[in-house]
Amino acid sequence: MGKPKEFIKSTLIGGLLVLLPLAIFVYIAIWLFELVRGAIAPLTRLVMARSALQGAVADVVAVGLLVWLCFFVGVLVRTRLGTWLYGLVESRLLRKAPGYSMIKETVAQFLGSRRTPFSSVALVRIFGNDTLASAFVTDTHEDGGYTVFVPTGPNPTSGNIYHLRPENVFPVDTSVEDTMRTIISCGAGSSMLIARFRGAPHPTKKGG
Repeated sequence: MGKPKEFIKSTLIGGLLVLLPLAIFVYIAIWLFELVRGAIAPLTRLVMARSALQGAVADVVAVGLLVWLCFFVGVLVRTRLGTWLYGLVESRLLRKAPGYSMIKETVAQFLGSRRTPFSSVALVRIFGNDTLASAFVTDTHEDGGYTVFVPTGPNPTSGNIYHLRPENVFPVDTSVEDTMRTIISCGAGSSMLIARFRGAPHPTKKGG
């Protein structure tokens, strides 16, 4: 009796592991599509009113117009005049609007034009001994120090912020995604972090 139950259980779990991520992906894709469609609705209506295009074709044309507008503005702000004009408008008007700076920084990080807060991984000493903690470097300082975020597992959205001297921070050449997985799994898979830590020289040490 045990083997059939185990077979049914493992088969159901296997099916869920395949179908659940797919269902979540489809749901998110549909949600994003509806979100974009709602955002461009005024432009779509304008396209439909000024041409014979209707429905999904009008949506595609509206998206194309937005892409063209973004490209045109991007080219414009690359010129000396465009840069000066944008800087003037931003300093005199936009930066005075509540929340503008935060929105701009968020968008810049999302699009990759700013270094993301969790762009590098490190193992850190925070207790003054050989105990190491997985951390993400969030800032660097002129004196060589680091600000790091040490998340808690299995919920990496909470944690603690530490300001450390460089001798207590050991950058590890691994991806943020792989490190996140070790935190969510309460440390499982951390051997990869330790192996790369042991194989990499500390940045404050000179070779010779």
